[in-house]
Amino acid sequence: MSSGTISWLSKKQPVVSLSTIEAEFIAAASCACQTVWLKRVLEKLGLNQDKTTIIYCDSSSAIKLSKNPVMHGCSKHIDVRFHFLRELTKAGTMELIYCNTQDQIADIMTKPLKLDAFLKLRALLGVCSENDINSCL
Repeated sequence: MSSGTISWLSKKQPVVSLSTIEAEFIAAASCACQTVWLKRVLEKLGLNQDKTTIIYCDSSSAIKLSKNPVMHGCSKHIDVRFHFLRELTKAGTMELIYCNTQDQIADIMTKPLKLDAFLKLRALLGVCSENDINSCL
């Protein structure tokens, strides 16, 4: 909210994926469900969002699958409940945008990183180092 993170989640997927595309698509669909829930909570609090919600994804194939259901070979194993994401993208409620793997901020929470990658992602999160805080005091 206001370019800040208000929700962060990392959990095991509820299904076994047969491909990377399927796993990324399911993760994006779960994110979309969480986003719809958060939008409804914010509406109850009087904070309406009329703009399209952007979901960043590092799989261009999953993004294409959300826009074009013709990729039947890749999507025939995906449970119907995850195709909710297609409906949201078609309606313009959600938009999946490609995010390069090096810029995927969530990696700081889920992967071991080299120091330079860690420092870059920490800065993108807006988290200060201890030295930065001490110099401001």
